Amino acid sequence: MLLDEHYLDEIFTRFSLLLEKEGAPLPAVSLIAKEDNDPYRILVSTILSLRTRDDVTLKTSLALLKIAPNITTLCTLSEEEIASAIKSSGFYKRKANQLKKIAKILEEDYSSQVPNDMTALLSLPGVGIKTASLVLNLGFNVDALCVDCHVHEITNRMGWVATKTPEETERALREVMPTRFWIPLNELLVRYGQYICTPISPFCSKCSENAYCKKIGVKKSR
Repeated sequence: MLLDEHYLDEIFTRFSLLLEKEGAPLPAVSLIAKEDNDPYRILVSTILSLRTRDDVTLKTSLALLKIAPNITTLCTLSEEEIASAIKSSGFYKRKANQLKKIAKILEEDYSSQVPNDMTALLSLPGVGIKTASLVLNLGFNVDALCVDCHVHEITNRMGWVATKTPEETERALREVMPTRFWIPLNELLVRYGQYICTPISPFCSKCSENAYCKKIGVKKSR
């Protein structure tokens, strides 16, 4: 059974207003995307975001994109030059290796363009379902569910789904969530998970759903 659209509209509105009140900034990838919705910039920043704080993701993304504003220029950089630009990012050597390989594949097989295709994106080194979904979502305006740890945890806490992994959550949400909510879901719940519904001891007292949330798995709250 689909989640009620009126209910979801209210949730999205209330969560957004609370995040605005808290002064919660947009995730780094969303900030990069809002400049021009360039799939290449979104792909790069999403790869750099993995296991890295948002402020560092934004800094390293802008540093790399300054010297490699497109796939052609990224392809001309050595792996060492990429690594130097993104050194603050977690696992920067691995990411530099992946980005170099991605640039070569895109140049040779896709005419230096990011493909608008889930299967093609998933075939790229280091690109998983989250990264591919964000690229389709923000770069091509394709309805795609992007589920990270925050989306997985919050949707389970609220009882929208009952799953054990983000991959299971992505599949479950496809069954219960109307497609018009797919694109804004990740941006909203990533911020909400960072500032309100935190992984450890969430701020339930601040949340507009405090009286109604099932709080599944929550052992301690503030």
